[in-house]
Amino acid sequence: MSLDGVGQIILILSGKGGVGKSTVTTQLALSLSLLGKRTGILDIDLTGPSIPHLFGLEPAKVTQAPTGWLPVPIHAANAAIGTAALSCMSLGFLLRDRADAVIWRGPKKTAMVRQFLTDIAWGELDFLLIDTPPGTSDEHISLAETLLLRQSPTRSTPTALIVTTPQAVSTSDVRKELNFCKKTEIPVLGVVENMSGFVCPCCGVCTNVFSKGGGRAMAAEFGVRFLGEVPVEGEWGGVVEGREGLLVERFRACALWPVFQRIAGEVIAIQAQTTTVAMPAEGGNDAATS
Repeated sequence: MSLDGVGQIILILSGKGGVGKSTVTTQLALSLSLLGKRTGILDIDLTGPSIPHLFGLEPAKVTQAPTGWLPVPIHAANAAIGTAALSCMSLGFLLRDRADAVIWRGPKKTAMVRQFLTDIAWGELDFLLIDTPPGTSDEHISLAETLLLRQSPTRSTPTALIVTTPQAVSTSDVRKELNFCKKTEIPVLGVVENMSGFVCPCCGVCTNVFSKGGGRAMAAEFGVRFLGEVPVEGEWGGVVEGREGLLVERFRACALWPVFQRIAGEVIAIQAQTTTVAMPAEGGNDAATS
């Protein structure tokens, strides 16, 4: 299986669309790379792949090798600036045009997810982040079944990072994703509250446009870690759309880097503990090891 060289697999989940899963995936991946961790991103949002755009890689195409599909490189390891290699794979690289609609029924989605999990030659990675679509649909079920049924002694149990926004309309749907993790016995690393306030670019004051504290309260209710609050930061658009230097260097100069430096550091520390507290499965135990 192509994941045998992967250390830790983290599913980026949310039961709600529009909460910024792909953005959080991008920022976390860049942060892990800046902290010296070899990282890959697998985008399984088959009908709305965003990862190619966020990394400015939309024209890129996938290369076939004897070992499988080669992930698209984002940047190579660079000892001078202290970054580890970062790469990604997405259905967006396989489409003839970004505007092409992916109109697939469940069985074809399931086959594509399984192929992504078995046919990509990632090589040696410390972390693989899997960016998922909203909800608990075919992609999620295929992902859970394939990963949990094909465990490797060299790889830790997959874990989940839950993304929400603060308001009740979001957390009410994201609770379903936490219950999905409970039923599939996927340990939850923690909850990230995205869009937690808007930072004014003029005065630096943070205004709670979408309320505040919903993610923290939800994490406490389910007994999982709260990893932090991520504000809406006007600089981020310029980081993604900019063309000067490497994306990872623009991100390190952004106000969001200290926020994700702490979140990524906590994720690394949790992995190093080798055990992760899982949500109790129905009729099961309260903890599982990773």
